[in-house]
Amino acid sequence: MINYARAMASYNRWINKRIYDACSGLSDKERKRDVGAFFKSIHGTLNHLLLADRITDRSFEFKSLDQELYSGFAQLRAEREKSDNGIIAWAESLTEKDLSRELSYTSSAKPQPRKYPFWFALTHFFNHQSHH
Repeated sequence: MINYARAMASYNRWINKRIYDACSGLSDKERKRDVGAFFKSIHGTLNHLLLADRITDRSFEFKSLDQELYSGFAQLRAEREKSDNGIIAWAESLTEKDLSRELSYTSSAKPQPRKYPFWFALTHFFNHQSHH
């Protein structure tokens, strides 16, 4: 699982670079156009993905899962790159002990306590972007 986490962290950074490269060719208006996605626009989806990746930092505060973190594409991209580098460093720090523990938290979507094996939550963390 540790090798999986490290490989997925690298893949995550690689694919995000490709996604942002592709989106850089769009106008701001086009990126923010409501296309009927769960978070309405490409911009809304990119903001949500960054927000969701930051939820793992317990000091990160947010109001809703569709909260706009950054309105400008350049800043959103720069923050995505910082977060991706942080995810790689985090994955590099994981130990077998980390993977064997249980993760307890309160869901922000439906406020109720939840518990999962850490490895299960880790898998969801990296699969989340594919979901959107």
